[in-house]
Amino acid sequence: MRRGLLAGCGALALAACMVGPDYERPAVPLPGAFAGAAPAAAPADSVPAQWWRLFGDPTLNDLVATALANNTDIFQAVGRVEEADANLRVVNSALSPQLTLGGSAARSAYSNKVAAPEPAGDLLQNNLLLELSASYEIDFWGKLRRASEAARATDLSTRYAKDVVTLSIATLTTETYFALRSLDAQIASTRSTLESRDQTLGIVRRRADAGLASDLDVHQAEGVRSDAAFLLDEFLRQRDVAEHLLGTLTGELALSLPAGDIAQLPVPALPPPGLPSELLERRPDIHQAEQDLVAANAEIGVAKAMLFPTITLTGGFGGESAALAGLFTLPGRIWTFGAGLSAPIFEGGRLVAEVDVQYARRQQSLASYQKTIQTSFREVSDALTNVRQYAASERDAQQSVDAASGALRLANIRYEAGYAQFLDVLDSQRTLNLSQLALIRSRQNLLSADVDLMTALGGGWQPEARAAER
Repeated sequence: MRRGLLAGCGALALAACMVGPDYERPAVPLPGAFAGAAPAAAPADSVPAQWWRLFGDPTLNDLVATALANNTDIFQAVGRVEEADANLRVVNSALSPQLTLGGSAARSAYSNKVAAPEPAGDLLQNNLLLELSASYEIDFWGKLRRASEAARATDLSTRYAKDVVTLSIATLTTETYFALRSLDAQIASTRSTLESRDQTLGIVRRRADAGLASDLDVHQAEGVRSDAAFLLDEFLRQRDVAEHLLGTLTGELALSLPAGDIAQLPVPALPPPGLPSELLERRPDIHQAEQDLVAANAEIGVAKAMLFPTITLTGGFGGESAALAGLFTLPGRIWTFGAGLSAPIFEGGRLVAEVDVQYARRQQSLASYQKTIQTSFREVSDALTNVRQYAASERDAQQSVDAASGALRLANIRYEAGYAQFLDVLDSQRTLNLSQLALIRSRQNLLSADVDLMTALGGGWQPEARAAER
């Protein structure tokens, strides 16, 4: 019992001798709720990580799942995690005794024709050696434990970095898909405009043949028809580029998606009121920045421990004999036991400078951690503002389309009746086309703002209202 008590006291003494500061999470003052969020009596609930499913689009769900399974950036992040895991095991191995089994065999021949004294025994001699050696560094100052703490934090940091990459890939895939669907809608709208302008051009040519319109009207109609054709070609080019990017993200380079319409996508649920700033703790980049700070803080202890003596225990046990059978006998037994101590005396200030280096690195990691939190808060606030304003812009854009459609209908009636110039028809067509494209882009902006908000929060939210309520 006395030995156990002594061993316990020794362990406590060793635990108490860890030089360097212990980690404490720094306080970063933040408002209780995000700017632009509606007040609420209760905090908002967190949600599953697969936030893209809130959009209710099976094609999008399949694309994101494929990207997360095949993307090479994620493969690289997984490789860095595996490397950090292995490095942690390497660092932790220093906390255990190091055992080495060594052996040697030699046969020597001596001459009896020299002036030197002859060796005792035969002129031909064998020497066989088998020894188990052990060494152990007593972690009296906590150098090895601080190194393990730093390696463990680095390991966690790489895991959170993988989560950051995963979130980024899911975000980029979702936004690229929405851009492609927006281009589908713009292509459909432009094709409709092109058909309408082809019809208008035919009407103008017939009126010109009948002497009711001038050649100027014909050239103007041909010009606006060419403008629509040029715009259609550009939208088709942009769609191909977006599809190529989706193919790269998902690892399916031959990816081909049928045309769709962004207007058919349901707008995701409204964010719940009163999003608390504590939701930022879900963000993997904040966790990554904190683990980098933990590692930098632990490295200070490693650097400080280098200023103190290093105590090492060594020992060996084995056998040495001229014959193989004698290796395992009592007369052939050999053993050693020793203790070593080394302490720095003069290093030209190098070790003290190493401590200063680690303090400076911790200061950098602290600033990076604080900046990450502050940037995250701003991103959420910006996203909330964008969601609110883009929702209002979409309503205004729809009213503009309705008004432009009515104006074009009246302009056509007045022109065919001879009460208006053809220029009025052209202006009304341009206005309607621009309004329709603006409405499509407003929907894309709203969906992208929702994606930005979910990404900024590190996830989505529990649906409380559907798209129709917007």
